[in-house]
Amino acid sequence: MEYKNANVHPEAKIGANVVVEPYATVHKDVVIGDNTWIGANAVLMTGSRVGKNCKIYPGAVIAGEPQDLKFKGEVSTAEIGDNTIIREFVTVNRGTEASGKLRTIVGSSCLIMSYVHVAHDCVVGNNVILAGYTGLAGEVEVGDWAIVGGGTVVHQFVKLGQHIMISGGSKVGKDVPPYVLAGHDPLAYGGINKIGLRRRGFTSGQIDSIHNMYRIVYQSNLNVSQACDELAKLPASVERDVILNAIRGSRRGIIKTSLSDNVEIEL
Repeated sequence: MEYKNANVHPEAKIGANVVVEPYATVHKDVVIGDNTWIGANAVLMTGSRVGKNCKIYPGAVIAGEPQDLKFKGEVSTAEIGDNTIIREFVTVNRGTEASGKLRTIVGSSCLIMSYVHVAHDCVVGNNVILAGYTGLAGEVEVGDWAIVGGGTVVHQFVKLGQHIMISGGSKVGKDVPPYVLAGHDPLAYGGINKIGLRRRGFTSGQIDSIHNMYRIVYQSNLNVSQACDELAKLPASVERDVILNAIRGSRRGIIKTSLSDNVEIEL
């Protein structure tokens, strides 16, 4: 197959009905799934793995070498799931040996807006929205259905939980636990993401249960360890276990509540 005015390596593995626009570049060790569109001047470097029905907009660079001095040229990948949209000038670096996985992952059905940077060894879940100019440092994890406001910067090793929403321009140095809203400066807990949870089919009972669990974490005057002990006494549920595992497994600690008040924020 010929791609007029595009630079496509003959050994790249390209699926059916793929469009590669003029002046795009596709390197040797690249896999592109069926029905994907690659915009003009986009670059898919060695190690790119792009799923089906994706759109990679002009100027995006997938699988650039990690911006990490520990990187020694090891073979690794940057993987984009099915039905994901990568907008203009997004950069997704490939993985390193540091994580032991040698890959960076952006999941399926994501929207990665213009000028976002996803650094080496990040794992971004499914149905995630990263708004423009967001920057993820190395080995950040983002849970399914998370929404991160534009201009947000996330410190290395931070974990952003599933179904969260973070306000634009935030500086994220600690983990954001699942199901919550986060805002203020410094970043703080601002209630649970009720609207998002309703949209995704959570029942009123589930939402009330999540809210009560976070009252224990943030409004009971218990330290984190004591709050986890109290959560563990609650009836078992998927939501309880997700919250408990996220808090107990945090390497950097979780965001705190606002020092000025306990009023829930609106994003």
